[in-house]
Amino acid sequence: MKHLNIRVSGRVQGVFFRASAKEQADQLDVRGFVRNEPNGDVYLEAEAEEEKLKLFLEWCAHGPKRASVKSTRVEESDLKSFISFEVRR
Repeated sequence: MKHLNIRVSGRVQGVFFRASAKEQADQLDVRGFVRNEPNGDVYLEAEAEEEKLKLFLEWCAHGPKRASVKSTRVEESDLKSFISFEVRR
């Protein structure tokens, strides 16, 4: 298991990024959360096996149809043992 902090920049708010991220996470059994940031970014914390996280990061790099991702910054962090994946406001 690994824990990643992910910051996605671009046109990522108002395009169902958070709801779509939850769908992807649920399909891949990724746990954590996603939230909008005041600066327009989307911030995610994700925990899963490395292969599942790799697939989740690939999805984050383009997001849902209406999104336009400019950059994705990722850093590894300590496990927090999330139980599910949730959308935070």
